[in-house]
Amino acid sequence: MSLTADSPVHSSSSDDFAALLDAELETTSTHSSPDLEDNENESDLETERIKKRKMDEFEILEKSRGTTSHGDREQGLDASINEEICPPHPGFIRGMCIRCGQLEEDESAVAFGYVHKDLRLGTEEIARLRGVDLKKLLRDKKLYLVLDLDHTLLNSTRLVDLNSKEEYLKDHTDSLQDVSNGSVFRLDSIHMLTKLRPFVHTFLKEASSMFEMYVYTMGERSYALEMAKLLDPGRVYFSSRVISQADCTQRHQKGLDVVLGAESAVVILDDTEQVWQKHKENLILMERYHFFSSSNRQFGINTESLSELKRDECESEGALATVLKVLKRIHEMFFDPELDANLAGRDVRQVLKMTRQEVLMGCKIVFSRVFPKFEAENNHFWKMAERLGAICCTEIDPSVTHVVSADTETEKARWAVEHKKFLVNPQWLEATNYLWKRQPEENFTIKHIKNQWHRRPQAVSH
Repeated sequence: MSLTADSPVHSSSSDDFAALLDAELETTSTHSSPDLEDNENESDLETERIKKRKMDEFEILEKSRGTTSHGDREQGLDASINEEICPPHPGFIRGMCIRCGQLEEDESAVAFGYVHKDLRLGTEEIARLRGVDLKKLLRDKKLYLVLDLDHTLLNSTRLVDLNSKEEYLKDHTDSLQDVSNGSVFRLDSIHMLTKLRPFVHTFLKEASSMFEMYVYTMGERSYALEMAKLLDPGRVYFSSRVISQADCTQRHQKGLDVVLGAESAVVILDDTEQVWQKHKENLILMERYHFFSSSNRQFGINTESLSELKRDECESEGALATVLKVLKRIHEMFFDPELDANLAGRDVRQVLKMTRQEVLMGCKIVFSRVFPKFEAENNHFWKMAERLGAICCTEIDPSVTHVVSADTETEKARWAVEHKKFLVNPQWLEATNYLWKRQPEENFTIKHIKNQWHRRPQAVSH
């Protein structure tokens, strides 16, 4: 039995891997396993076929070179059979091939320590497993969803970083024995306080019906596992699919190379675009969740935090409730029965692109004093508007619908007022981008520019 055999154990990538590899190690040490006997019949027959042909080849060689001892012949025969079956070696545990048992180093193999300790898989085996898992997932009408932790699903702070206005939280923490009914947790083992984002439990439950989900954080593994326990105490959403900083193959970057899912079927939710340089087309950028004052300080936000104000995001209108609607739309479009029947040929990145471009379709935008004219087409706001389907230009004309500016006294801003065009501050674009929906322009007039749109009054939670 090996990872290259198509069998029921491959029906769900990482969970089945863990069980499979435990069995594989036991098989390697005992050379037999009653539980695996039926699955090995086919491979045994293939081995016998190869062995018979190799025996014939060795006998021909013996006649031409003279007699060879039985022991030497068997040793050479076994080596020849192993050579035919491997390479390529599918993967290794502590340097031992999980199929043929040979000890060999393969620097190109990718570590999957979160799946099984010391596991490294070869590129061909990774591609094969992704293909097998994708077929099953598409049959179940599911895609993959990779979820960031900090500022996306929750917000954490060190206990020592709580200020005097946040001291009340120490007496308002919820039970770790019943995390499904709580949102603020004190984790003395790692000296931290964690606040789950409003709507997160409902979000995970509903998203799990459409996606196989991964957690992917740049935090340490011990922290990642503690957070996974809070989010998924029953291990029904993530199970062993918790990827941490130690699993990354590139410093300060997250990558889908350690996710056992085809890139064409992966959606990513993260508050930081820079860590996904190679996978921006898979990314839905999340509005950051700043609950604690330490989070505000980290990002240079000079206002009172939600915890200091004793407020929180509104569950029904918050970021997770909003993005869940987007995910449902993407899932619906991907599995649209009126499209080409070849599901495996579809690409969720194209669906994301089309969905995003619908947001500001029909809008034509001019920017005024938001960035230097010479860097227009490379500017963050310009690119954002184009991704949302708007047309951007540097000069005003009658077809312009919006002027985005930070100053009411510019020539273009005055023109917008005179010609009854929308005059909005840059936060209108940011809000529209995060919420995947054109926002009411009247909420983002230039006089409101100092108000952070995402910190509008929220429902009191304490």
